[in-house]
Amino acid sequence: MELEVAGRTVRLSSPDKVFFPERGFTKLDVARYYVGVGPGILRALRNRPTTLERYPDGVDGEWFFQKRAPKGMPDWIPTAHITFPSGRSADEMCPTEQAAVVWAAQYGTLTFHPWPVRATDVDHPDELRIDLDPQPGTDFDDAVRAAHELRAVLDEFGGLRGWPKTSGGRGLHVFVPVEPRWTFTQVRRAAIAVGREMERRMPDQVTIKWWKEERGSRIFLDYNQTARDRTIASAYSVRPRPHAPVSAPLRWEEVGAVHPRDFDLATMPARFAELGDVHADMDDHAYCLDALLELARRDEHDHGLGDLPYPPEYPKMPGEPKRVQPSRARRDQTS
Repeated sequence: MELEVAGRTVRLSSPDKVFFPERGFTKLDVARYYVGVGPGILRALRNRPTTLERYPDGVDGEWFFQKRAPKGMPDWIPTAHITFPSGRSADEMCPTEQAAVVWAAQYGTLTFHPWPVRATDVDHPDELRIDLDPQPGTDFDDAVRAAHELRAVLDEFGGLRGWPKTSGGRGLHVFVPVEPRWTFTQVRRAAIAVGREMERRMPDQVTIKWWKEERGSRIFLDYNQTARDRTIASAYSVRPRPHAPVSAPLRWEEVGAVHPRDFDLATMPARFAELGDVHADMDDHAYCLDALLELARRDEHDHGLGDLPYPPEYPKMPGEPKRVQPSRARRDQTS
């Protein structure tokens, strides 16, 4: 069948293929969902290199991340050339129209993972993204408490404003639009500074310990989500869980008043029709990271708190501490 999407026709094959057996949602339901929230997800993806998380046979089938632009992609969908930490590079899909999202859904894309950069400058992020990830023994309510303290930290260090959203799971994401004049390394350093300040204020509730064995029952502020080629599911993305949740943009007054299960493939279009995109004004702002980078400098100068480990697939980075989990390091020392 064919769908009309903001003036462009997108062909949908096998529209009745079931993607979410628990709820009975089909590929057509997913495509229509993205039509319904089209202006919102396009705002989140516009001009951003985007990795596709694809489930061609639904959530119970095989899946994969597609970083390189799919073969046969229409010429009206542009690409952006990005470089990975390994030094290799690729051209990634870079949506500029709502129809691009529906076209990707035709090929089983459920979740869209945009880089925090625009195609015009792929080396300088324009978003600081904070991921509040509940660890075993914690839940969404713990992430909510951390998010409200995070809001205060952001305001205190540079008058920054964050836009919160559910992850689609148990956590929360907070995105801060920033001026695109800092490198990935500097933005990651700012995220580490945020995390350390959060640890000081909520030592029993928040951690930035990279190694799982050290985190305990605390909310993990995943500073490495700001490293190059690490991405976070976009606002409005469908998440590959049986009940078809979506990553829902929130207003701050809703943080703690709603629950992630309130937002799914069925409920979000109605919310969008009523409220529109509650993050629509994000692109009207661009904040400065100087105060957070100064905090990072003080942490290092006054307390000896330098860099933290990178993800395992990264080459060894300048200034990075030894990348080995503490229990193994202790065993190596005693053997």
